[in-house]
Formats: sequence, C-alpha cells, structure tokens
Amino acid sequence: MIYPKIPLAQTVVQLCKAKGVKHVIISPGSRNAPLTIGFTNDKYFKCYSIVDERCAGFFALGMAQQINAPTAIVCTSGSALLNYYPAVAEAYYSNIPLLVLSADRPEHLIGIGDGQTINQKNVYGHHVLLSANLRLDEQSQFETVLEEQKGIQAHNEQCINEAINVALFKQGPVHLNIPFDEPLYERVEALSVAPKAINLTVTPKQVEDHVLESCIKDWNAATKKMILVGANQPNEIEQKWLNEISEDNSVIVLTETTSNIHHPSFFSSIDQLIAPLTEDDQEDFCPDILLSFGGLIVSKKIKQLLRRYKPKQHWHVNPKMAYDTFFSLNKHLELSPNQFFKAFLPQVIHQDASGYKKKWTKIKRWRQKQHECYLKEIPFSDFKVFSKVLRSIPQDYILQSGNSSTIRYTQLFPMNKTLEVFCNRGTSGIDGSTATAIGCAVVRNKPTVLITGDLSFLYDSNALWNDHIPDDFRIIVINNQGGGIFRILPGPKNTKNFDTYFETTHSLTAAQLCEMYGLKYKAVSTEETLLKALDTFYVNNGKPKLLEVFTPKSINDEVLLNYFQYIK
Repeated sequence: MIYPKIPLAQTVVQLCKAKGVKHVIISPGSRNAPLTIGFTNDKYFKCYSIVDERCAGFFALGMAQQINAPTAIVCTSGSALLNYYPAVAEAYYSNIPLLVLSADRPEHLIGIGDGQTINQKNVYGHHVLLSANLRLDEQSQFETVLEEQKGIQAHNEQCINEAINVALFKQGPVHLNIPFDEPLYERVEALSVAPKAINLTVTPKQVEDHVLESCIKDWNAATKKMILVGANQPNEIEQKWLNEISEDNSVIVLTETTSNIHHPSFFSSIDQLIAPLTEDDQEDFCPDILLSFGGLIVSKKIKQLLRRYKPKQHWHVNPKMAYDTFFSLNKHLELSPNQFFKAFLPQVIHQDASGYKKKWTKIKRWRQKQHECYLKEIPFSDFKVFSKVLRSIPQDYILQSGNSSTIRYTQLFPMNKTLEVFCNRGTSGIDGSTATAIGCAVVRNKPTVLITGDLSFLYDSNALWNDHIPDDFRIIVINNQGGGIFRILPGPKNTKNFDTYFETTHSLTAAQLCEMYGLKYKAVSTEETLLKALDTFYVNNGKPKLLEVFTPKSINDEVLLNYFQYIK
C-alpha cells in the first residue's frame, strides 16, 4: 500500500480512518498533496474531486446532512479555505458535522510575501466548534530532535482526535490547519507512525426533577399551549409522542416543511393560517406557553407575531443551544425532544374542554378550502407552478429546497408525508443549494429532486462541475428572470434602480449549462407544457435532468399577495 512519507499526513489519514470518517472531498492543489496521496491510496475512503472549494464545501455538507457523521474537505493553502466559509457557516448554524482539513505552509514562510499564503490559523473565528493548528514534523535525526518530535506527534494526535470527536458528538464544523514542508510528493510503502484513536464517552443529560415538576405544573395550568417545530431529520421524533400530543385540545402544533413531522391535526402551513389574521385574532392566537424544538424557523410571519404578542413562557428543547428568537425564552431544556417527551408527556393532563385547538382547526380548514379555490382562479405564475410541481414528486423522494422565495412558496402547500425535506436554513443563503442537493443524492439510495430559483441556480452553477451526479438526480428551476422575492417585500418596484440592483433582472437560461455538463434539459412556460413535462420528468433515462419553468415576473408578486387576502 502507498502512504505519504510525511508523518503528519499519515497521522491525519489514519485517525480519520480509525474514527469512521469515510467520505473525503478533495480540491486539487500542491500543498495538500500529502493528504491527497494518503486518502486516495486507501480503499477505505470514498474520495471525490471537486475543483471549486465553495461547491466542495456544500457538497460535503449535503453528505454530512444525510449520514449524520463528519465528512472531510481537503484543500491547499491560501484563498482555497476561504471559499469553504459559506458552507462552514451553514454547517455551524444547522448543526452539521464537517471536518475541514486545510494544508498550510510552514510558519517561517507566512507573512514574508511568499505566494499562496494567508493567515490560516483560526480563520473561521466563531463559526467552528473547534479550531486547531497542528505542528510541523521535525525531519532531523538528531536525538534531541527525535525527542521533540515525540511531543509534536502527541500534540497532533490529541488535536485530531479532539476535533473529530467534537464534530461528531457536538454536531458541527471543526477546522484542522495542517502545515507541510517540501518535498510534498514523496511516498513510502510502510507507515512510520501508529496514532491511537481516543474515543469519547458521552453521558446523556437528564432534566432535573424540580425543573420537570415546574414544567408539568405550568403546562397543566395553561389553557393555550403551542408547539412550534423547526427543521428535523426524518423520523427523528418518535411517532408515539406526536400521537400523544395530538390528543390534547389545549395544544396546537405548528410544523414547518423542513420539520419532517406529519399528523392530520397539526398545522403545517403556518403563513397560510396566520397571515390573514386581524390584530385581535393574532393576540388570541398567541399561547400562554410556547414549546419549541428543531432547527431555525423559516416563517417570518410567526416570528413577527410571537415577538409582538409574546407568550408568557417560552421553552426550547435542544441538547446544544437555544436561541431567544421571540425575546421571551425562559427555559432551555438541554435534552433531545424524545428524552424530554418521555419524561414530560406521561405526567401531562389533557384539557379536552379547551376550545383553543378547536377554534384554530376550524380556521385551518377554511383556509385550506379557500386555498384550493384560489388555485382554480389564478393564471400561470410561480404560485401555480409550485402547486403542480410539489404534487408531481413521486413517493419516497428526497426534496431539497432552495432558499428565498422557493422555501417560502413550498411552505404554503401540503407536503407528501413520504418525502424527506431539507433546506439550508442555517444561514438561509442562496449560494450552495445545488451543491448540497448533489452531495445528498450521492450518499443516499433514494432519488433526490432540487427545486430552486433562477438566481440561486445560476449563482451555484459550478456545483454541476463534477463527475458524481447520479442519473436519477432532478433539478427544477423556477425562472422568473430575477430575484422575485424582492417584488414581494415592501419598497419601490418597476424602476431601473430596482430592476438592476434589487431584482437583478436577466435573460439567462440553464440550457447551455446543461449541454456543457451533460444534463438532459427541458424548458416550459405554460401550465399545459409543464404538466406534460412532469409526466416523464422523473423517469430514469440514464441521465440527470433539469426542467426550467419560465413564469411571468410581472404578476407573481400580485398573485401571492392577493392569496392571503383571498383565503381570509
């Protein structure tokens, strides 16, 4: 077997292997050659070559999102690791384990004007859970130097073990900065080091008795309780707890599309429910106790409402962190939702006489009825396209949603409960949705479809620049010739300034990109051609496919804004 000659490179590779880091995304370079040699010559690792580091970061994030284990990204020195930053930030706020392995020059070559050097130490600041700078191997054979090398080896092993443990058990990105001196390409047939893997023992936290008793007392006394659920992995919450919650008429459960939680009695289209409410209804809607769990919330409307009419208490259940999103947080329960519900729900008294859930269920049904009526009246537009596209997705698909207007439209429609839904809502950027979706598709045995906007797709078009896209991968681009979200937001419209600097009007298409990267391409611009294209879109013909849907940008905002008035 072939190994890099440099002991530090051997140590990194062997500890990644020992601790189960299997997927390694490598961006080409010279300074990271020792790591590339090590990873690519060991059949244990699944290695992927992606030139664009920004895309490589999101590709890895999509993988880690699915396997819930650290995925490694490997780059050369200089600006390369700065291009990882958007994906690192997304991983940090979405609790996704990423292992960043950045090669660096020796310290004596930093800050002297040498090429391809920047200050790489701690470059990700507060957006990683751990940042460590490994130490350069001593190459001399003098006895005193050999003794010093033992200390260097021990330091490096400790840092690598700790970084991978933190990424895995605290679920987030970590950064190892790794200096290598030349020569970089030397290879050997035997290892010169035998690093030891250090396992981490984690004891699950338990809720203290007095805290649990206080929660139960307050919950049983309240007549209006709301559970708000952000992003979750599919099947993360045991169904028996969801069934138990559904039987309490004093509790309403608001779920987002990314929550991957389904129950007939839950409220799955939050904006549809609350956007048309009067001030009096908004105040009546707000609960005495708000219990939240899961990731960050998409719905801006529920955030505005709960900030204006604050619940008397807000509890957040999360083993890692709790954001005071509504400026009323008074309990952080550092448990998983399943742990909390197991201790909490058996002691809860259902309030069958409460009219809270009954009232809002009646309103929900009216909204749903009006929703269907509205769809029959509107012209071809973004709104109508989303209704047709979401209904077309086959059973048991993975749906990756782009950000901005894409995820907001998606939240207005009922979701097939067999689908698994994901979106990069940690930082809510448009920059890596395509690369994330492809990374997801590569590691799953389920077909994946990405629904995205035109600006997001064009911005991330380098994501298609790789040889790893599965044949059953699908992309649907809603092309309204610009940033349609800005037409929905308050502010002046239909001016040259708006068209150029906010909406960013364009006449670009995905056709040439598909030809260049080998995707089968289809364009539609009417309801009839859309439905016809969707009939065969998901059939696997041996090539990934992209369907570009052109909508009239001049009416999309009007159709959406009129919707909330119509369903009132």
